[in-house]
Amino acid sequence: MPKALRILLPIKRVIDPQIRPRINLAKTAIEKTGVQFSLNPFDDIAVEEAVRIREAKKFPVENIHAVSIGPLKVQDSLITALAKGADSSTLIDSGDLDLEPLAVAKILKKVVEKHKCNLVIMGKQATDDDSNNTGQMLAGLLNWPQATNAAKVEFDEANTRAFVTREVDGGEEIISAALPLVITTDLRLNTPRYVTLPNKMKAKKKPMEKLKLLDFKDLSLEPRLNVTRVEDAPEKSPGIKVDSVDELISKLKEAKVI
Repeated sequence: MPKALRILLPIKRVIDPQIRPRINLAKTAIEKTGVQFSLNPFDDIAVEEAVRIREAKKFPVENIHAVSIGPLKVQDSLITALAKGADSSTLIDSGDLDLEPLAVAKILKKVVEKHKCNLVIMGKQATDDDSNNTGQMLAGLLNWPQATNAAKVEFDEANTRAFVTREVDGGEEIISAALPLVITTDLRLNTPRYVTLPNKMKAKKKPMEKLKLLDFKDLSLEPRLNVTRVEDAPEKSPGIKVDSVDELISKLKEAKVI
């Protein structure tokens, strides 16, 4: 009989990717007051993939559990995940504290162990910091295999081994790894579904465990990095058109590019 999957979905609430972030010079940080937030796009893809694995009905999925670390407002993102098909969730209140990837991975390890998960599916990165570290660090802490930047996910008949397709410079590569496993998702894996209002109302009745960082006081969560400055990217100068190759070479020489 195929092994039942217990899937963990770590998700993050980020500034909506369609909004250009503003910098608060006084705080040396991105302005978050009065800004629209949404579910991290890569995590949204992870949620969709977990639900599709269940809907395919090829293998039993015992539970899909979503978890998020952040202020209480991350509850909105968890409700979105529940509305899309997650069974239960955990909200870990960190207040206004922004945890680094290693600290997040340490907390997620505890959640994996508590819920006896054997598969973690999460976005390869968050669009606010683009660290692309948490999934790899979690796999290292758990001593599990990892398959990053997944563009396709399949399982063998016994549901004990995954085959993850990754896009690389030369085409595609397929990684075979045994469960338990950490998978991080890339953009081409799937297209997330929209949340319907009835499903969102039903999601509010699903179990949501609420914890605080104090519940993880045995972990060392101190920051290891110090942000000294946050500034806008330099404005790009407008391009120009040239009429010939000779003029192009001349312009490149003037710019001391060649």
